[in-house]
Amino acid sequence: MHDGARERAAGLTSFRRYTWWAVPGTAGAVLVSLVGSWIVDGDLPAWARVLAVAALATETAACLVLLSGRLAHGAADDGRPELPPLGWLSAAGAATVVLAVLPLAWRTHGVWAVAPAVTVAIGATYLPVRPRRWLIGGATLLALLPGGAVSLAEGDGELAYAALFPAGLVAFTVWTVLGPLWAWDVAGRLDRARRLEAELAVKDERLRFAADLHDIQGHHLQVIALKSELAARLAEVDPARAAAEMREVRRLSADALRDTRAVVHGYRRTTLDDEIAGAVRVLAAAGIDARMVLDPTAATAGLPDPTRHLLGLVMREAVTNVLRHSHARHAEVEHRVTGGLARLRVSNDGADAYPAGAEGTGLTALRERLRAAGGELTWDRDGDRFVVVATLPADSVLPSSTPSANGAAR
Repeated sequence: MHDGARERAAGLTSFRRYTWWAVPGTAGAVLVSLVGSWIVDGDLPAWARVLAVAALATETAACLVLLSGRLAHGAADDGRPELPPLGWLSAAGAATVVLAVLPLAWRTHGVWAVAPAVTVAIGATYLPVRPRRWLIGGATLLALLPGGAVSLAEGDGELAYAALFPAGLVAFTVWTVLGPLWAWDVAGRLDRARRLEAELAVKDERLRFAADLHDIQGHHLQVIALKSELAARLAEVDPARAAAEMREVRRLSADALRDTRAVVHGYRRTTLDDEIAGAVRVLAAAGIDARMVLDPTAATAGLPDPTRHLLGLVMREAVTNVLRHSHARHAEVEHRVTGGLARLRVSNDGADAYPAGAEGTGLTALRERLRAAGGELTWDRDGDRFVVVATLPADSVLPSSTPSANGAAR
C-alpha cells in the first residue's frame, strides 16, 4: 500500500493537511505579511527594495520547500530526520542575511529578526534533539546582540525592545514550528507501530498454524511409520496381524486428515486425556512397556481447557520423542494435581540413543508457552534415563496472544 493510501486508512490525511497549514503555510504567511509590509511601506531606496523583494521571495520559497519536505519525510523512530536539501538551505541562509541586514540598517528592530527566526526554526526541525537545543539556545542569545548594538550606537533609547523582542521572536517562532511537527512525528511513529503490530499478528498466526500442523502430522506420521514397519515384518509370519496393523494405519491416516482440516478451520484442541489414552496404544505398539500413574483426583480436578491443552501438547511431544530418539524398553507417565498445581512427568530408559548436545526446539518452545501461562517445563538426562516434567497452576489460563509455536520435535 502506498503512502497516500496508508494515510487515508489511518485517518492521517486531514492531520497532514492541518499540519501543513500550521507549519509551512503559517511560516510563509508570516514572512510575506510582516517583511512584505515593511518593504512596501518602508522608506527604502529602489535598489534596497528590489533586493529585499528578491530575498523575501527566495526565503518564502525555501521555507515552503524545506518545511514541506520535512513534513513529507517525517522523523525516523530514533528521532533523526533526513538531511535537508543543501541548495534550498543555502538559499534560505543567503536570503536571511539580506532580510536581517536591511531592516537593521534602517533601524527597524521589529522586522529584522523575522527571517532569521524562521530560518532557525527550519534548521531546528532537521536536527536531532541535542544539537537542536544548542541551536535554539544559541540563536536566542545571539538575537539579543544585533538590535541592542544598533540601538546603543544610535542612542535611540529603545535598547530593551531592540534586544529582547528579536530574542523572544526567535523562541516563539521555533516553538510554533516545532510543536505541530513533533505531533506529526509522534502520529507517524504510532502509525508505523500499528502496522508493525498487524504484521506481527499475521506472523504469529502463521507460527500458530505451523506449530499445530507439526503437533498433528509429526505425531501421526511417526506412529504411521512405526506401524507400517511392523506390518511389513508381520506380512509373512502373521498376515492377519499385519492386516490389522494396516487397518490401524488407515485409521491413523484418516485421523491425521481430519485433524489437519480441523486446524485449517481453527477449532482443533489437543487434550491431556486423549494424549494419555493414545500414548498407551502407541507405546505398546512400539514394544515399550508403558506404566501409567494417574492420580484419581486429577480426573476430577476440573482443570481448565487451556491447561489440559498445554499438558496434552507436552504429553504428545514427550511420546513422539520417545519414538524418534530412544530405544526405550520402559516408559512411565505420571499425572497428579496437588497443592493447586497440575504436574505431568514422562520418563523413559532409552536416552543413550539420543545424540549428545542436541536439544532441538520442540520442548524449548513448549517451555516458553508454559512459562507464559505461569508454569514450568524441565527435562533432564541421567545416564539412560530421560525425564520430562511439566507443571501448571490448576487454574491457569493461556494468554490469547501467546503463539502456539511448538517448532520441530526435539
